[in-house]
Amino acid sequence: MKINGNAIRPGNVIEHKGGLWVAVKIQHTQPGKGGAYLQVELKNLRDGTKLNERFRSSETVERARLEQKDHQFLFADDDFFTFMNVEDYEQVTIAADLVGDKAQFLQDGMQVEIEFYEDEALNVLLPENVTLEISETEPTVKGQTAASSYKPAILENGMRIMVPPFCNTGEKIVVNTETAEYSKRAD
Repeated sequence: MKINGNAIRPGNVIEHKGGLWVAVKIQHTQPGKGGAYLQVELKNLRDGTKLNERFRSSETVERARLEQKDHQFLFADDDFFTFMNVEDYEQVTIAADLVGDKAQFLQDGMQVEIEFYEDEALNVLLPENVTLEISETEPTVKGQTAASSYKPAILENGMRIMVPPFCNTGEKIVVNTETAEYSKRAD
């Protein structure tokens, strides 16, 4: 689907210079002389390289259609992660570098969405929050709770985050997968 160059929004996937690019940041610029343009920071979905491009409203770009399918995480081995399509039980193996830092949140049986472009897996979308257990944290020092202070904690997956002082070892907490930060106590 063709769209105008000034209609690109963050998160849009476009076909540009023979590759698939996702718009990370956009900035409308209207110089004193000359026409307005859109400064777009693009990230290549296949190799992760970044590119800054200018698009004028008169230019058109091809917006790629990605298909999202529900999958279940099965297991990890070496540099690959294996997922199963929940509809037809077909398995998909994805390279670890494509999953990236999100891999630390993957749990057995976790439901994820995988974005495909013409049967090529491009991205793994995790749930917004995951529940993890605190395996190690410092005890709360009495009198420190008046200020909004946080203390370091190590989670069951080995990840280190900052948690409020009332969180203790053995408690389950909810962690935001986008920011890798504490959200709340688990119910």
